[in-house]
Amino acid sequence: MLPIIAFISVIFMLGYAILMLYFRAGWTKMNELKIIKDYTPHTKVSIIIPARNEEKSIGILIKNILAQIYPPELTEIIVIDDHSTDTTSTVVGSFPTVKLITLADFTKGKVLNAYKKKAIETGIKQSSGELIITTDADCAMCEFWLLSIVYFYECMHHKLIAAPVAFFNKKNWFQIFQSIDFFTMQGVTGALSYFKSGTMCNGANLAYTRKAFDHVKGFDGIDDIASGDDMLLMYKIEKAFPGQTSYLKCKDAIVYTDGMNTIQSFLQQRIRWASKATKFKDKRIQFILACVFFFNVFLLLVLLFAIVDTVYLKIFILLLLTKGSIELSLLLPVSRFFKKEAELYFVYILQIIHIPYILISALLSQFGTYSWKDRQVK
Repeated sequence: MLPIIAFISVIFMLGYAILMLYFRAGWTKMNELKIIKDYTPHTKVSIIIPARNEEKSIGILIKNILAQIYPPELTEIIVIDDHSTDTTSTVVGSFPTVKLITLADFTKGKVLNAYKKKAIETGIKQSSGELIITTDADCAMCEFWLLSIVYFYECMHHKLIAAPVAFFNKKNWFQIFQSIDFFTMQGVTGALSYFKSGTMCNGANLAYTRKAFDHVKGFDGIDDIASGDDMLLMYKIEKAFPGQTSYLKCKDAIVYTDGMNTIQSFLQQRIRWASKATKFKDKRIQFILACVFFFNVFLLLVLLFAIVDTVYLKIFILLLLTKGSIELSLLLPVSRFFKKEAELYFVYILQIIHIPYILISALLSQFGTYSWKDRQVK
């Protein structure tokens, strides 16, 4: 039994290595966009921001958007207050050029499972821009963010554009772990886009045309799922317009956000993200997620067998070091793009918690409920 487990783990390791090298190839081959900063855009954009109890961050985000090097007459900012119990609406109301929508006026007391989708949908219905751009209330960006997205859109005319997301500079081990984990997601997102072999994105930095959103009937068919306002929508648009979704690899387009402050909130976030895995109709993404999950299962089994035979402890350590080295092949070029190479010094040390994190998130996401914005959803 023990040799079989070790052998299977090695097979999975080889498959994992092939996947990581595939993602590295896609990321490195993708050209980085350099925008023409005196470019004159022509597209009206509607920036949709769902917000719930974001009094501490929403004002900073709005100031970031108002400071964009982009024609004000082509910019529409819409904040949808999702039943906040703090002063979010008051903060938003202090900006006269920002349109504030109260979601409660549209839900009429009805209990939903997907409030964020309802907020985005409501905001889009009240907007007038050709290009819809979504971001989160706790984000920040440079002054060329809008211009970079629109420049890419006007050059490529794609229906949906996934753009880069990173965490603010981190200092403690827990924050760095989240940041490194996010690098992997960004690398995979870019590689899948380059090879046209899957669909991934993040709603904190996402753009799509109004016509495409209307064509696929928005969130119809996925509006009962709490998460997935980004990836599930992207799949619908890619299916309707094959080859018309893309990833914008541009430093000016990066949106920065905060990681979770506690292990509990971090796990809740990752469980929420993982909960939509079984909802993916893109079987390629499901295959990748399944490979990563079972690879980590067998790594854990090798560790457990080390209790019986210390030889397996040596095998486990070897596999763990190999896993870290494989991941570095992707993480190095991705972190270089985000100018965060220094965080990679912790890759090997953090491997020991990466395995249980993957398994716990995957398993708990398929059972019961999780907390999101002080709500229990399923």
